[in-house]
Order: sequence, then C-alpha cells, then structure tokens
Amino acid sequence: MPDSPATLPAAFVAIVDDAAIFPPGDHPLGEAVAAWRARRDEPWSALVGSFVVADHRLAELSALVDPSGPDLPVSVVVGTGAGGIAPAASTARRMPGARLAGLEVALRDLDDLAGNVRRIVTAVDQARDHGAVDDDVTVHVELPQGPATHGWLSAADEVAAAELALKFRTGGLDADLFPSVDELASWVDAALDRETPFKCTAGLHHAVRHTDPATGYRHHGFLNVLAATRTALDGGDVVATLAEEDGAALVAALPDGDTLARTRRWFTSFGCCEVREPLEDLVRLGLVHPTLEPR
Repeated sequence: MPDSPATLPAAFVAIVDDAAIFPPGDHPLGEAVAAWRARRDEPWSALVGSFVVADHRLAELSALVDPSGPDLPVSVVVGTGAGGIAPAASTARRMPGARLAGLEVALRDLDDLAGNVRRIVTAVDQARDHGAVDDDVTVHVELPQGPATHGWLSAADEVAAAELALKFRTGGLDADLFPSVDELASWVDAALDRETPFKCTAGLHHAVRHTDPATGYRHHGFLNVLAATRTALDGGDVVATLAEEDGAALVAALPDGDTLARTRRWFTSFGCCEVREPLEDLVRLGLVHPTLEPR
C-alpha cells in the first residue's frame, strides 16, 4: 500500500490531531508548539492535522505562535458549553500566526442531550453570522459515552441535521473511559446512518487493538476504527473488525488505498498526545514507507 518513499498515503494524511498538551502526554504548551514548528520540514508532517488546545489556554498560545511563519491550524476544545463558542472562536480568529480549523464542544446537559445540541447549533450559527466562525471550520459535538439510547440518538439526529460533526471519546486515564467494542460499533453505525463525519479522541495511540501492559486497559486501535468504518459502509461485521488484535490480519483485510482514503470522509481524524507513535505503527505494519519513520 505505501506510495513512493517521499509520499504519505492519502488514507493517513491529517489523520492525527496533535493533542500533546492533553493527558496522558501533558506536554508543556511551549514545548508542544515548538515540536509542531520543528515537524513542518519532516517528510511525514502531513500525518498531522490540527493542533488541539483548550479554550482557556488561547491567551497563552497567542504568545507562543510565530506570526511570520505558516499559520498553526488550531482546533479549540470549548470547555464552557454553547456560551463559550463565540468567545473562543473570536479569540482564535484574531490570533496572529494561527488559523481556526475546528471547534470541539462536549454535551454537558445529560438530561436533555438533543436540547443541548440545539443550543450549540444556535451558538455556532450566531458566531458564523458575526464572522467569528468561517464556513470551513469544522464543529465537532462530543456525545457522552455509554449506550446509544433514544436520547443519545436524538442528539446525533440534531448534529446531523445541522451538518456538524460528531466526536467520540475512546479512552482516557481510567478503565471505564474505554468503550466496549459493541458501544463503539454502535456509535460508528449511528454516525454513518446519519451520513455524519466523526473524529475520536483519547486512547488511540496505536494502530491495532491491544492491552496496555502497564495498566491492563484494552485500547482500541485507530486502524481498527478506520477499517471498521469501511466495514460498516460495506455492510460487514463492525464489531469483529474493531475487536481484531492481529495486525497482520487487520492489514490483510484492508481495501485498496483509494477506497481507504475515501473512508476518511467519515472517520476524519483522532486526537493523540504522542503523534510519532501512530506513524511508527503504520511503518511497522507496512502501510507507510520506512523512509518516513520519524528520526
């Protein structure tokens, strides 16, 4: 599947969002920005899409970006709900040396998920009307973990109706933050049923599903998620694809590169605090040419 030695396959371009400052990486913001800047000249730099930052750290980020260099594509995690969308977007938009690439908002009103989405949609529309959010800025709405209940699915309906995107949390610092393969399969199916793109966050450091030897937690693999998205589109067994722990078997079942690249329309990216680890796995699995392995 690898293209020429100097080219990253299209299926993996911008698949990783740089979440270096978030747990468990917790890298200092200055160090993370410097690493992004240094990575621009790496042949594998196209693997990484946006730089993820929390809204309360935008002022700190502003002092670190380079106004004379290429703009840092920033995806802002809004921690204050719908009311925080316009201020966060406006701050990021005014930042020299940065470009607002995305907004990520988690639902906080668990008793009225659909109503919470509607409030977010209203806030996004108002921010767009005032010029704070361009039409090409992707807005991801994070639905709560757990089974896809009627309320959960109603919220997904609202996200789809507004032509926003979904965000699924696939791990964290505690075992209960890792959804089962059945739960994750139901989320993927729900997104595709509504023709809604989605991203994932947390827990997807590696390509293939595995057990972390340090914690004993079962981690999903980002390649499993990409393959499962294709499987769902083709009417196959999504749970089985998500559960596959044999890397060779997972790779052998992948479609051709063009088909896998088209699948990225739906599974757009995942946040990761150590962006070299996904690349190293792709090289090891033979999906990316060894000359692109990070030094």
